[in-house]
Amino acid sequence: MAEGPLSGIRVLEFTQIIAGPFACQNLADMGAEVIKVEPPEGEAWRVFNQFIPGEGKYFQSLNRGKYSLVLNLQHLEAQEVVHKLIPEIDVVIINYRPDVPKKLNIDYETLQHFRKDLIYVDNTAFGRKGPNSDKPGYDIIAQALSGLMVNEGKYDAVTGTPKNIASTPIADYGTGIAIAWGVCAALYHREKTGEGQLIESNLLQTALAFQGSHVMDLPAADTLKYERMENVHQLQEKGASYPELIDAHNPLSQLSEGNIYYRPYSTRDGAIAVGALSSSLWTKVRAALGTNFLGMADPEFNPQDSSWVSSAREEVQKIEEHVQSKTTKEWGKIFTEHGVPNGALNFPEDLIDDEQVIQNDGIIHLTHDLSGEQRQVGPLLKMSKTPLRANLASPPLGRDTESILSNAGYSIEQIEKLRTNGTIN
Repeated sequence: MAEGPLSGIRVLEFTQIIAGPFACQNLADMGAEVIKVEPPEGEAWRVFNQFIPGEGKYFQSLNRGKYSLVLNLQHLEAQEVVHKLIPEIDVVIINYRPDVPKKLNIDYETLQHFRKDLIYVDNTAFGRKGPNSDKPGYDIIAQALSGLMVNEGKYDAVTGTPKNIASTPIADYGTGIAIAWGVCAALYHREKTGEGQLIESNLLQTALAFQGSHVMDLPAADTLKYERMENVHQLQEKGASYPELIDAHNPLSQLSEGNIYYRPYSTRDGAIAVGALSSSLWTKVRAALGTNFLGMADPEFNPQDSSWVSSAREEVQKIEEHVQSKTTKEWGKIFTEHGVPNGALNFPEDLIDDEQVIQNDGIIHLTHDLSGEQRQVGPLLKMSKTPLRANLASPPLGRDTESILSNAGYSIEQIEKLRTNGTIN
């Protein structure tokens, strides 16, 4: 049986919540042996929304394939355990504030003494330098600081209160993928040169990377952007409301008045989305909808022209009413026959039984030590020579502490002493 591409690689994980655990879960799916270090009470996500003591669904979805080692890192004895493990560890991944690892003697400089070619990932909220470097942060803060939340442009219509991207902590999950990607690259570099290295990642940088064209400054193309942002800044100085700032930041918001090509539609029994981003596909959309309305494809298109907008609004409303006259399945067939990319708006809970997902091995079956049978979203990748596998459900707290310490050379008496003094549980 083929082994995963990272078979033989050992990872020591000091992370919690989403970004770090998701990164390490991806590495575990690739065959790495991941030892997750947790405090005696368990990491925060483990105890969030528990359905049985010490087990939360969010935690189980992000920590499969790992081994659980409980260490109270405030104890010098626990730090010594880490130091004893490091010579046999290839990768350390940590997501504490920049000042914390050094206090716990698990920073890169300290651990490098125990293994020169160690690969060490330091994930923070905002980076190791700058005015916010020592501040804690979560996905919602990265959304705010990076502009993701403003770019989403959502706010309560009554109160004007901003709305975040609530469906997915995009900066967290994106950073998790970036960490796994960085580790693989660093392992490749070490294979060629024998050198370990420090990898730095942060939520803010990930959030910026996801909106590169908005952040990018290109004087040759950005005249209108400069004018728009000057208007926004003037409104800020005058104390404008958040909705006023959003409207000024996105003066083409009325673009939706002529958008029939790249959007969701309500149907008789749900909703369906179409995606057309070329002139040839626009023609197919109009044919499928049975309309001659050009919308954004109109040479006279001008979302700043109130008469054009008024006329476009009427035409779009007619099309929307037409789409609402048929079911999602009926429209799916029509759009597909016309060659229009389309998809029903599904509830994520239903995708566990979706035939498209299942036939592409998108769902895996696992058995948890305490909570029993479960199905999860499977590994991100399929590899023909070194297939990824998720062989283990997430570990109960401290399940592997004794075996890990024993393999590291600790005697039964030494392990019991560590348990008695509160270093382990």
